Amino acid sequence: MSIYVGNLDYEIERGDLTEVFAEYGTVKRVHLPIDRETGRKRGFAFVEMDTEAEEADAIAKLDGAEWMGRELKVNKARPREQRSAGGGRRNYRF
Repeated sequence: MSIYVGNLDYEIERGDLTEVFAEYGTVKRVHLPIDRETGRKRGFAFVEMDTEAEEADAIAKLDGAEWMGRELKVNKARPREQRSAGGGRRNYRF
């Protein structure tokens, strides 16, 4: 399981998130996605913890909490949706 953390400040670092989530258990991994075009953080992250019980506790306590001037959105991450292999190209006949 993984935790989705949204509405983050763009200046956030992995260590900041690790510190906050460590209050609820062992943090195994923190992933801060970067925008390919701008090189900027995207304002959300994924956190993995040692057990599902620790993750559930963190979600229950941190969802809606204010941190760094923002109200956090914290919930169970959904599986990534498959994208079509078309690449946006369509075969049109004129």
